[in-house]
Amino acid sequence: MDHFSQTFERLATWWYELNFTSVQKRALLICAALVIFISALLVIRGNTHSITAPPIIPVEIAAPEIFVDVTGAVNNPGVYTLSARARVIDAIKAAGDSAPGADLSTINLARVLADGEQVYVDSTISTPSKSKSLRASPAGPLNINRATASQFDALDGIGPVIAARIVAYRKSNGPFTTIEELQKVSGIGAAKFAQFKSKIRV
Repeated sequence: MDHFSQTFERLATWWYELNFTSVQKRALLICAALVIFISALLVIRGNTHSITAPPIIPVEIAAPEIFVDVTGAVNNPGVYTLSARARVIDAIKAAGDSAPGADLSTINLARVLADGEQVYVDSTISTPSKSKSLRASPAGPLNINRATASQFDALDGIGPVIAARIVAYRKSNGPFTTIEELQKVSGIGAAKFAQFKSKIRV
């Protein structure tokens, strides 16, 4: 309190000792009041001004896609675009689901698909006319991605046990990319593979 009183007395003494006229002193007081008022106004406006954050624009990232050829015993065979994590069952559903008489037991429906892959659904239905035409026409190289266990069994050096292993391997790992991949199946070595190499294809 004493410090405030001393300061006030010094200011009063300085004010009365100013070599200004009364008009000049009034003008000085008005200018000082205006400066204080404007400063206070700026401070108040700065404190109450709300800062608006820029709007957050969501960025949509397109999920990677793959192309899969679905053929065989399905209602609408064709090439379909699926998500990169799609499975065999998704490809079959995209093709209108399996057709009557389709054999899904040879396919691993839960396997993740790869881009450019072909999904072939076997059929258990065969017409007599089709069977006769197949017998009449000469047999070509066996497609190892479509052949059944009985067809593998007919190859030189392949018995029913190894034929079942081939079908099981294909079901778990997906279609073969080369005929040489058959050698990954237990029981098929280089010598045995050479016996039927010319009779198979992918």
